[in-house]
Amino acid sequence: MVDVSHVSDKTFFRTLIISRAPVIASHSSARALDDSPRNMTDDMLRAIANSGGPDSKGGVVQVNFYSAFLSQDYRNAQKAMEPEVNKEIEALKAKNKAEGRETTQAEIDKLQRAAADRIPRPPFSVLIDHIDHIAKVAGVDHVGLGSDFDGINGQLPQGIDSPADLPKITAALMARGYSAEDCRKILGGNLLRVFREVEAVSKTLQAEERPRIVERQ
Repeated sequence: MVDVSHVSDKTFFRTLIISRAPVIASHSSARALDDSPRNMTDDMLRAIANSGGPDSKGGVVQVNFYSAFLSQDYRNAQKAMEPEVNKEIEALKAKNKAEGRETTQAEIDKLQRAAADRIPRPPFSVLIDHIDHIAKVAGVDHVGLGSDFDGINGQLPQGIDSPADLPKITAALMARGYSAEDCRKILGGNLLRVFREVEAVSKTLQAEERPRIVERQ
């Protein structure tokens, strides 16, 4: 599957022009609610929903659970803290250098995590807001969950601490009027549909590229 979560806006639209299969944003949220460049604008959401060939059912955007991609307030607080954090990093590097050793990325990550933990976690509702927004803009067939549990160092909204909390998302969506079938799609059905279509397109492309064997008389 072609994943556009980490590409620039320009590359995003060029990719959708080229790809004959529906594309995914594996862990991106809605830029209308949080102005992170990782997130998708409403135009991007609609473009992913319409991605693929003429018979495609379209791609899927999977919401990232990282607080800075969900809450503009959290993101603003994080940006305001950057000068202080950068000073702490420089001080750490100077200390390590004076002691004759290199500063590891793990040390920097630990320092940044400690700083992020000082920012209040946003409410659980912001996660549902992003799912709801994407479903309303792109359609319920084009939204999923892209948690990123392994990449966000625990900086999650309130109420989401591990995969064990995923049933809370189902309950919150149903409280907002989503049906059981809608939830099935959001919780993984949409991604599986895209996966099946991508496999079918892959087989078609491989057949088109297969060299022709010409029999000699």
